[in-house]
Amino acid sequence: MSNPLHYFLCQFATLGPIGKSLPAPGTAGSLVAIILGYYLLPIGWLPFLVLTVIVTFIGVFAADIYSKETNTHDSGKIIIDEVSGQWITLLFIPYDNLYFIAAFLLFRLFDIIKYWPVSWAERLTGGIGVMADDLVAGFMAGIILFCYSNW
Repeated sequence: MSNPLHYFLCQFATLGPIGKSLPAPGTAGSLVAIILGYYLLPIGWLPFLVLTVIVTFIGVFAADIYSKETNTHDSGKIIIDEVSGQWITLLFIPYDNLYFIAAFLLFRLFDIIKYWPVSWAERLTGGIGVMADDLVAGFMAGIILFCYSNW
């Protein structure tokens, strides 16, 4: 991997060593996302939304490059998709510790079990396919928690 941009994107896709060396990298990525989100959400909802969109946009390219470099599709080592999906969930919830725990658990449930439409989104190809199932899982978890918090 002689291209520095490809190297950066591959590191971005796996969050460096987190996706490459930890057991249960998807859960580790979600945990990193929850912790980062906890400290980043106080900057405001709109800046956090913009950051989520930027990470997601770069994540599509990073996942695509990593997949091509490693000749894989949706490798478990790619965990930037967990960050984007988890952050989408956080956009829907109150800033409360119990909601953060619920966001983590519900997002992981949808990401692992892959209820429809998560399973449909997973079939997409390239970097979009890698990211899409987690984005859908994040929206599903977020909408459920939003409805619960406003009930």
